[in-house]
Formats: sequence, structure tokens, C-alpha cells
Amino acid sequence: MSLQFEIANTSAGGGRRAQLTLPHGSVQTPVFMPVGTAATVKAVPQDVLERLNAEIILANTYHLYLRPGHELIRRAGGVHRFMSWERPMLTDSGGFQVFSLAKLRKISDDGVEFQSHLDGSKHFFSPEHSMEVQIALGADVMMAFDECVETPASWERTKESMGLTHAWAARSKKYWEEHRHEVPWEKQGLGIREQGLGEKRFAGKYQALFGIVQGGMYADLREESADRLVEMDFPGYAIGGLAVGEPREVTREMIALTLEHLPKDKPRYVMGVGYPDEIEEYAKMGVDMMDCVLPTRAGRHGLLFAREDSKDRASAVVRMNIKKQEYAEDHGPIDAGCGCMVCARYSRAYLRHLFASGEPLGATLNSIHNLSFYLETMERVRQELVVSG
Repeated sequence: MSLQFEIANTSAGGGRRAQLTLPHGSVQTPVFMPVGTAATVKAVPQDVLERLNAEIILANTYHLYLRPGHELIRRAGGVHRFMSWERPMLTDSGGFQVFSLAKLRKISDDGVEFQSHLDGSKHFFSPEHSMEVQIALGADVMMAFDECVETPASWERTKESMGLTHAWAARSKKYWEEHRHEVPWEKQGLGIREQGLGEKRFAGKYQALFGIVQGGMYADLREESADRLVEMDFPGYAIGGLAVGEPREVTREMIALTLEHLPKDKPRYVMGVGYPDEIEEYAKMGVDMMDCVLPTRAGRHGLLFAREDSKDRASAVVRMNIKKQEYAEDHGPIDAGCGCMVCARYSRAYLRHLFASGEPLGATLNSIHNLSFYLETMERVRQELVVSG
């Protein structure tokens, strides 16, 4: 068993209220997943993430492969034990990070040779090696190795890249099927234990593998990519290569088009999106899983999210630059209707002071509020889908 997906309600617009069951627990969808690149959601401790009710988070294959190394994490019993996180996790394939090293990589049919951004050392990622690393990390969901295309890119260049992604997806799936029982909790008996119980929780369970739909901003290629991956019969599907500089309406068009070609009984994940109003829109279209570094990245740079009408949690989103002088003596919370621990205790004036003073606490508090805002948004959408369904 790797994954179970049970849909409770579907709205007229296509949004689904469902439960995703994974080896480390259940996740209510649609869900926003905080990004923990290096086995940490930047500036936010794990116990705080639990208090915020983050049910699933991400870790980054490329970064953990380079530092501290996947074999070290395997020996620690997997990324869950390594970072003391008992809830579900997802790892990306490393494809996007390798893609971002445009001047430091060389692509072939076999895989990608690249230089580390840390020390310039040379490495090679093939689909099989990406699977090996992700199995060693031991997250509940892993992603097939893919190739991302730049934006803008010609139709010919995008089709060539998409073909490589499909070939790599087939190789990823083959390696996963042959080695999926080698997860750290199974191989080493180091699974996190139920409180008060002596036996392992994870006997007979393994990781799920998602295929990634590519095709750039071309409708025909998106359709072809989705159809080809569905033929491979993955446990779930991701939509990749979006939110890379294209207009928002194009992102929405590509998502809507792709969703029509993906199975309705399997989870659907859009990678790397977006602002709060965007994730709400995509969830109501039928996207089950989303992630983005924006809540913590924006928080570290002093950008906070609030509702235009604090009492109406569905009102428009306000983007607040806490660095502005106008907040120097504003002793109200970021968002009067927000129930997070930051809004309950700290003022805008204090948060501005922390940022202006370069105090690390400012980044932490800003990130906590933004994550709470995103998670609250998804909780409200889930409740609306129950009613509308």
C-alpha cells in the first residue's frame, strides 16, 4: 500500500473534497503544502507547523542529495526521523533545480550532468538515480524525474523536452516498481513508532510515485503529455512547468486543460503555485495539492497577507509591506480576523521594528503568519466544497 484517495464531494466547478491516506497519516484535500527545501520550512520549527495544522510538507531532493547527502539520511532512518516530522512528506525529483542551473548543466537522453551550486563539483542525475535518492529519503510521495523547459520556448523545443520527460517517467516508474520496498523505515526498522506502541507503523507500506505533466504553454502538448502519462498508470499526477513567468491567465488555461485529461479518481498536484487567491482558484477547479515557497520567502522580505475585510475570510487578499513607515506606530495585528499565534500576540509596529532591526525573529513571525494564512485559506475552501458538494 502506498496511497489511498477517497473523494467525498465534488462541486459544480470541479473542486473536490477528499482524503489522501499515506504511510505517515491522512491529508485532507485540497491542501497547501509548505516547502521545506533542506528538510526545514525556513525559519519555522516543526512543532509550530504542527500547531498550524500543516498535514504534509515538502523536501527537496537536489538540495538534500548535495547536503547532507541521501545516504546519511537513509542511515538516520529517512527524512522523517532525520528532521523529527511524523506527518506525511513529499519530495520533488530534483528536475526543476537542475533546470535552474542552465549554465552549469548538460542534458542527454541518459540524464543531466550538472555542477553543484555549493562547490562546483560535478554530479549526474538520471531517472534511476533520482529514484534511488528519493527512496533513501523516504518521503511518502516522490516525483518522477522530469525536464523543465524555459519560458518562452518554441513548440519544437518544448515537444523535444516533453519527449525526454516521458522517457524518463517510464524509467522512473520501472526503477520505483523494482525498488519501492527499500524505504528506510522498511529496510532498517527505524520507522517512527506509534506513541505507546512497540510495533512499526509501516510494515508493507511504500512510497507513491507521481508522474509530471509537461508541455509548456502549448495546449496540444499538454494534452499529449497528460494522455501519455495516464497510459503509464501512476498513483497520482502533477502538473509541472507552470508559474515560471507566464501570465496568470495562461497558467489557469493550462491547468484547466490538463485537468480534463487526468483521472478523476487520483490526486492531482500543481507544482510551485502561487499567491493565496491563486491557490484558492485552482482548488475550486479541481486541483488537490499545491505547494509554493512564497509564504516564507515573502515573509522573510517583509510581505504579509491579510483580508480586505477581516471579518469576511473570503474577501480580497491584501498584500502588506511591513517595511513601510506607516506601520511604525500601528499597534493592531496584521489581520484582525486571523486566528494565528502571531496576530493574537504581536502588532504591526513590532513586526516592522523587527524587520528594520534585522532581527531573525521577524522572519520567523512573518513566515508563521503567512503559512497560517495559506492553510486557513485551504481550510475554508474545503468547508465550502463540503457545502457545495
